[in-house]
Amino acid sequence: MSGAELKKVGLKVTLPRLKILEILESAGEEHHLSAEDVYKILLEQGEEVGLATVYRVLTQFEQAGIVRRLNFENNISIFELDTGDNHDHIVCVKSGRVKEFVDPVIEERIIEIAAENGYELSGHNLVIYGTLKDI
Repeated sequence: MSGAELKKVGLKVTLPRLKILEILESAGEEHHLSAEDVYKILLEQGEEVGLATVYRVLTQFEQAGIVRRLNFENNISIFELDTGDNHDHIVCVKSGRVKEFVDPVIEERIIEIAAENGYELSGHNLVIYGTLKDI
């Protein structure tokens, strides 16, 4: 996402917003980041951005539809770019590691369950909790 796209969603283009967006876009497979994770990365990059600013920017991004805020059992909010795709999450209760997955069988069954109960599905959120075997 560029500065022009930030403007398009009604956000002013600022250095903290651009840096935080860059971190979220370049996070790779481990792209579920807490505000504290983003803050630590900014510090490692030598950026002088406060933790309160990180929280404020992430909340603005959430309101603008740029990121999704996910809250799991550990009471920590994590953020991921909202790419518009539909996926679910599996969370390690020991390490807090979050992994995305898509399962067509589960997706179909969720639609069936909604229909069986007289609902037209508008969305769902499935989170599986477990412990990674490697831990």
